[in-house]
Amino acid sequence: MLFAGSVNAQQYTLPSPSSRLIGERIEHKVQVGDYFHSLSQQYNIGLIALMASNPTVDPFLPLPGTRLDLPTLMLLPDVEHKGIVINLPELRLYYFPNNTNKVHVFPVGIGREGRETPQMNSFVKTKLKDPVWTPTPTTRAEYLDKYKMVLPRIVQAGKHNPLGSFALQLAYGQSNYLIHGTNTDFGIGMRVSAGCIRMNPDDIEWLYNNVKVNETVKIINRPIKFTLEPNGQRFLEVHSPLSSEIWHNKDSGSDVINQLREDNNVDKNAVNKAILMHYGLPINVNI
Repeated sequence: MLFAGSVNAQQYTLPSPSSRLIGERIEHKVQVGDYFHSLSQQYNIGLIALMASNPTVDPFLPLPGTRLDLPTLMLLPDVEHKGIVINLPELRLYYFPNNTNKVHVFPVGIGREGRETPQMNSFVKTKLKDPVWTPTPTTRAEYLDKYKMVLPRIVQAGKHNPLGSFALQLAYGQSNYLIHGTNTDFGIGMRVSAGCIRMNPDDIEWLYNNVKVNETVKIINRPIKFTLEPNGQRFLEVHSPLSSEIWHNKDSGSDVINQLREDNNVDKNAVNKAILMHYGLPINVNI
């Protein structure tokens, strides 16, 4: 499907229990003045995800007429479809409302290298409107060293507060981790935060209004996703790993790769290309 305009790709209908493929393949025809950052905002998709699915296109100066593959076709994570699920390598948040056949998918920013967002099984402890930001000692020291800026101990709600207007506080550790908004238009779908989950302002407001306190939150680190669909089609989706060590962890999905390489019904070249390129899109690996 080809689009030159915007599309709301947040809500998807859940497939049958034996399927994990959601969404549809959508292309965008580049117009004069388009660039990847503006397109990621237009379609509410992650910047890195858009770059991964179009690795040969200049993200700053895409040529008009170029057709871009939008990351709007995806595999659901292989976990219980309940509450909030965040898959760190995808830079995506999935929300599965109770008693519905829908899933809402949002791009998110996560912790940068050295300030990684941890994996966790947690829940929403508190919902915060106009949250106050209390920078940790580590963050204050980092700002002083890197930016020569002395951060106040408390930043009240407002345009200078990087938490935005809404936040969900997670019951993990000392409850320092939040799913929150932002006061800038940069960093969604990227590894830029100090460990919290960052969302677009409209997205976090929607989540704030729809998620209840005590809702489950599961954060996982799975760069590899695979499905054998009811019609016999095999799809492999590979995202750039957060670190090379993940390949030695069976929870990453790396065991699936070994199984696929031994399957006579699988195109080994397609598997190897998916692993090498990290397109972040479901690739049909059937022969």
